[in-house]
Amino acid sequence: MTKIVIVGGVAGGASAATRARRLDEQAQIVLLERGPYVSFANCGLPYYVGNVIKERSKLAVQTPKSLHARFNLDVRVLSEVVSIDAQAHEVTVRNIEDNTTYVEPYDKLLLSPGAAPVVPPLPGADNERVLTVRNIPDVDRMCELLEGSQAQRCVVIGGGFIGIEMAENLCERGIATSVVEMASHVIKSLDADMAADLHQELRNHGIDLHLGTSVTAICEKDGTLEVATDGPASLPCDFVIMAVGVRPETALAQAAGIACGPRGHILVNDHLQTNVPDIYAVGDAIQVTDFVTGTPTAIPLAGPANRQGRMAAENMLGGDCRYTGTQGSSVVKVFSLGAASTGLTEEAAKTQGIAYDKTYLTQAHHAGYYPGARMMGLKVLWDPTSGKLLGAQAVGPEGVDKRIDVIATAIRFGADVRDLTSLELCYAPPFGSAKDPVNMAGFVAENVLSGKLKQFFPENVADLPRDGSATLLDVRTPGEHAAGAIDGFVNIPVDELRARIAEVPLDKPVYVHCKSGQRSYIACRILTGLGFECYNLAGGYDRWSAAMRG
Repeated sequence: MTKIVIVGGVAGGASAATRARRLDEQAQIVLLERGPYVSFANCGLPYYVGNVIKERSKLAVQTPKSLHARFNLDVRVLSEVVSIDAQAHEVTVRNIEDNTTYVEPYDKLLLSPGAAPVVPPLPGADNERVLTVRNIPDVDRMCELLEGSQAQRCVVIGGGFIGIEMAENLCERGIATSVVEMASHVIKSLDADMAADLHQELRNHGIDLHLGTSVTAICEKDGTLEVATDGPASLPCDFVIMAVGVRPETALAQAAGIACGPRGHILVNDHLQTNVPDIYAVGDAIQVTDFVTGTPTAIPLAGPANRQGRMAAENMLGGDCRYTGTQGSSVVKVFSLGAASTGLTEEAAKTQGIAYDKTYLTQAHHAGYYPGARMMGLKVLWDPTSGKLLGAQAVGPEGVDKRIDVIATAIRFGADVRDLTSLELCYAPPFGSAKDPVNMAGFVAENVLSGKLKQFFPENVADLPRDGSATLLDVRTPGEHAAGAIDGFVNIPVDELRARIAEVPLDKPVYVHCKSGQRSYIACRILTGLGFECYNLAGGYDRWSAAMRG
């Protein structure tokens, strides 16, 4: 009979424990959890604070009692593993309630310690009203503060998933909320040009957004906190949420001689084994391989942790499951918008020196003639030589998760961006279009790769020649042009272009834009067919104006 000891519950540990039981009814499975909750919906914590999830009990996915009843698991909460004796195959456990310790032997040991919120060593960061969001007790403290005081203002430090979700939910509760983010944009898994839509959405809902700004101190005066920054403003508030990132909780592993990476993450092979025999590791604490680039990385997401837990359980019981990498597929809600991504961002490709090409698409999430169609923006990256898909991002009110899920699947199976043109996706007017945005992105990329379409991008607009050596052409309607135009672009609507072609000099390159890039593509085909050298603004005026707003 195999005895498996699992350190840490939630996504990785709990999924490993239940999978191990389903595989082996005779195995002895002990799950040790330092906190009071063994399996809870940590992704739901911001929505409990915002009263979207109204019943606290809904956060507890499983309890020690339910796990024992259904899976015959020996679950011990408030039980902290303080040391590992790898040679003796045993761990020392401290009972947090009475501070006693005991030794627990194992045949196989799984580490799923997760990651803890980073609290930078700022003056005042230890104030009791500086809060983090990791578990149920954290949000209990936050709710007590909100319900038991006159707290009306909050500063969220960090514009990642947790920071933005907390900002939204606090705003929905009527709390005046500021977000301070050191980077130029929120949500690292998006590029700045796509995150710009989220910035506008946050501001439209009253969020005070401070980008490219660092916090220097947190001070308390007369019962009020003040967040000092390197910008012109100091931000008064009643409490602070620290959401600048997470660090792997791997001190236990390191003390046991388990190899860790440069940022402290546990190193595992594709079987999720550490360098120490019979010890495995999963979840936010491990270093993984980036599926797209093949390079080491760390991506703390619940989906990968669950899959890793399942695989580790198989392997501890003699299986041969191989974890092939993480591509970072994710989605976040920001008021009425969703933002989803998978694979490489443009920023990451530049940083790593990876060659890429890209395009943008703006299209309704279902047939435009059917009521309720909502526009989404889609950005796709691919290898400029092979066409291999590298990544994608989508922002919009509806349907972004569906499109990124499709592209994430294509990336997982090594698709060429041109393969998107062949995908047969569900269509009926209430659900999609006969040419889905995913198909359309493939069509655009196919045109680029075949040389039928030459693009320029929002970041190129300011550098276009305005000395008469090129023609800058806006093919929108006169009304659209009057409502807002890019400096230097002459308005000739696409439907008038053939009749007014004499106004366009043949011996100069033509840079064309419309609202989204579709009409200007048609204009480019007309011009190319008549012998012009033509370039189309990818994403059109809308993507350019969003990028300019920042």
